[in-house]
Amino acid sequence: MRKVRYAYALTGALLLGGTAASLTLQNSAIAQVAQNEPGAITAAAPRAGAPMSFADMVAKLQPAVVNISTTQKVTVQQQANPFAGTPFGDLFGQFGGGGGGGAPVTREGQSLGSGFLISADGYVVTNNHVIAPAGRGATVESITVTLQDRKEYKAKLIGRDPTSDLAVLKIESPTPLPFVRLGDSGRARVGDWVVAIGQPFGLGGTVTAGIVSAVHRSTGGGPFDSFIQTDAAINQGNSGGPMFNLNGEVIGINSQIYSQSGGNIGIGFAIPATEAKPIIDTLMKGQKIQRGYLGVGIQPVNDDIAAALGLPKNRGEIIGRVEPGGPGAKAGLRAGDVVTAINGQPVTPDRTLSYLVANAAPGSTIRLDVIRDGRPTQLSATVTTRPSEDQMAALTGGDDDDGLPDDDGTTAPASSSLGITVQPLTPQIARSIGVDSALQGVVIASVDPSTDAGQKLKRGDVITQVNAQPVRSAADVARVVAAAKAQGRPQVLLNVSRGRTSGVFIPVKIK
Repeated sequence: MRKVRYAYALTGALLLGGTAASLTLQNSAIAQVAQNEPGAITAAAPRAGAPMSFADMVAKLQPAVVNISTTQKVTVQQQANPFAGTPFGDLFGQFGGGGGGGAPVTREGQSLGSGFLISADGYVVTNNHVIAPAGRGATVESITVTLQDRKEYKAKLIGRDPTSDLAVLKIESPTPLPFVRLGDSGRARVGDWVVAIGQPFGLGGTVTAGIVSAVHRSTGGGPFDSFIQTDAAINQGNSGGPMFNLNGEVIGINSQIYSQSGGNIGIGFAIPATEAKPIIDTLMKGQKIQRGYLGVGIQPVNDDIAAALGLPKNRGEIIGRVEPGGPGAKAGLRAGDVVTAINGQPVTPDRTLSYLVANAAPGSTIRLDVIRDGRPTQLSATVTTRPSEDQMAALTGGDDDDGLPDDDGTTAPASSSLGITVQPLTPQIARSIGVDSALQGVVIASVDPSTDAGQKLKRGDVITQVNAQPVRSAADVARVVAAAKAQGRPQVLLNVSRGRTSGVFIPVKIK
């Protein structure tokens, strides 16, 4: 299964927008009310539990749903002319003429998605990826919003937030526009009916219905990764469109799908309206979104890690690394700590540590419930402002050459129970294998491929801790493994650094 965000396409033809339908508007902006104003939908909505038709509700809501398209300029590097300098060089213009290198060319690109009006004066909500540049070398030239009555408006980008995948646009109209309000997604329950309206595949206004399949669903996408999951058909082009409950309230903004082919398989995700609203309000004011930051690397406590630490599974997240001088380091967090709650809110797969910290205001103090060496403790941390996504991007490195000297017989078996041999990590070895020269631990010299370690570790990996105990020699590793074996634990938890990736916890079974 792969996550599919609604992609941009380079195309030579415009995709058509929504179907035509007219809406009579009041002449006065004061008289204009939301299409889903309380009481306006209730009488038209199908009775709960036994829907007969969504038609009356959809007729009221659909005028507020819009098509969004962009025109873009994409700079593409041409392939170098392989015949340059030969008598045939000038015959192959597609390679950039007679020169030795391909010259960049600019092409037109487009993106297509959905959105919805949230005010009579023309504010529009959509996904950031609908209006963002298609990729490296692309720039957005214009954004067009098309209403259901086929009227087109050039839109101004008011603000966007890549982390939450939200954006706010503004269009100008001489008359008030139909709009809808954001509702309370916190009341959505698994099994509730929902209706999605959008512009899938550029076919025009399309309505699909289904139920809420899950709430607080995490897809591993980032700190604001908490979605409403639905089986309502959502396809490419639905992105940015609204998801309504049967009271006509916007409870979600359609954002992602899981798919093997790029088409709908009944697993779609929407950003909850309650979480989107404060972000949208901030963007409408032209302000920047700020989130809390702790400066730690984390991993979920899965079954293997829980077994190695003797903890319940899915309880908390384990600290893999602590950024020197960061808020976590100042609070006293250490690699190997398991954070189980933030300000009393449990850390779970649905409410991750990243999510809870990101929702804390920069400069605020949070209380962390921590399990350290099997014992509970509490720490306080003052969170700072989360860096941008570009700054947060993790660096990867390493190559096939592990940089270790050939085994000269000086390595020692860390433990026959693990099936690895190690040697102390020296600054010279650290530099040769591409890890921080200040790192302390042992480096793996060989691994028995028939063991669990052989499936998870490789020569050149650096072990800094075993079961949260620092190790500096093979004897240290053997001692901690023997203690775990005496306690009846089936595996130990190694803190491993590999190249530029550090602080990763890997559970390894004891033979």
